[in-house]
Amino acid sequence: MTKWWRAVTAVVAVLVTWLAAGLVAAVPANAAAWSSSDKWATWSNGGYTIRNDVWGSGAGPQTIWANSYSNWGVWADHPNTGGVKAYPHSARNIGRRISALGSLTSYFDVSRPGSGSYSTTYDIWADNNAYEIMLWANKQGAVGPIGSKQTTATVGGHTWDVYRGSNGSNAVFSFVRTSNTNSGSVDIKAILNWIRGAGWMGDATVGEVQFGFEITSSSGGLNFASNSYSVSSS
Repeated sequence: MTKWWRAVTAVVAVLVTWLAAGLVAAVPANAAAWSSSDKWATWSNGGYTIRNDVWGSGAGPQTIWANSYSNWGVWADHPNTGGVKAYPHSARNIGRRISALGSLTSYFDVSRPGSGSYSTTYDIWADNNAYEIMLWANKQGAVGPIGSKQTTATVGGHTWDVYRGSNGSNAVFSFVRTSNTNSGSVDIKAILNWIRGAGWMGDATVGEVQFGFEITSSSGGLNFASNSYSVSSS
């Protein structure tokens, strides 16, 4: 073997190593503690429940992976059509009235694609799902909240456009952040008290605090990830 050929062989070996490392990093589900392509897949960890939750009509394939309740994500390939296809999320049940909570806060940090149509959102349920409170941290593409805009409010550590409406089954209050963010802390109790102060809801019992990606389209396959997520209450 000539020196020239040995040099070429060494360069090829380095390139193959780099490419292999890149492929592993691009598909975290391969090395995750749990993963599933079942549309109703669930996994319990640390007092939280992670759900794939592919519920909308016309949905494509979606694979969820998780290392913990905090670090998880999905690869989703939903067609470029209207209507929410899935809401993969991590949830913690609270089970206490608003007035009985000393505090209810959350932290999130996500990585998300720059294409497709979706929102990164909290879905907070109260009074046995009579009320649905959505907190949109960011949005991409042709998506929008239910109902009509009521006001713009600064509450819970962020400034939101506030919408009120109904999906036919329950009241929906949507707080859409006026500018996109991929990370931050949210004072959820302050937002619930704001809703009470507006007269839209009483001293409701808080059920699940869910956080994830409400995906309408992700044609060709897109990756969404929660790098960190937690809910704290007292």
